[in-house]
Amino acid sequence: MQWLNEPAHWSSSSNQIIVNTSPKTDFWRVTHYGFIRDNGHFYFEQVDTDFVVEVEILGRYKDLYDQAGIMIRSDQNHWIKTGIEYVEGIQHLSAVVTHDYSDWSVTPLLTPPPSLRLRVERRKEAIHISYVDANSKYALFRLAYFPTEQEVQVGIMCASPEGDGYEAIFDNYQLTKQPAV
Repeated sequence: MQWLNEPAHWSSSSNQIIVNTSPKTDFWRVTHYGFIRDNGHFYFEQVDTDFVVEVEILGRYKDLYDQAGIMIRSDQNHWIKTGIEYVEGIQHLSAVVTHDYSDWSVTPLLTPPPSLRLRVERRKEAIHISYVDANSKYALFRLAYFPTEQEVQVGIMCASPEGDGYEAIFDNYQLTKQPAV
């Protein structure tokens, strides 16, 4: 795996990656805010097939928009990030899909879990975003289009758009490549 925007402080063991995010980091393109940021932390590997990627995330979120989760990226104009985003003191399940412009889907987690297990699957041009719900079953959060013509980068991401940084913990990251059908 390799970093896009490597954080100053991070560590890894066999089952866990811990990242201290840098201040004023994010991934966003144009929509609503009018700015472009491409300086969040992204630890990834290259994939040229369908895949399933899973990880459990835990963050010590404290500032507006602190975020951690999974990212899929082909370039700075085409990517998806999903996970927890901290908005107005509440953890939200979040997904941003970017094709030149970013969109944003959020669902507040009014009883925030101590950690959140995410799964993202690529099946041809479809990205299936799921999370483990209160019944310990995977629930679909979002289905999004993502082009299949090229290799993509897949991995974990975190950022602190408004704050001074926080600690994000990623447990049991697992990427399984699927044979093309």
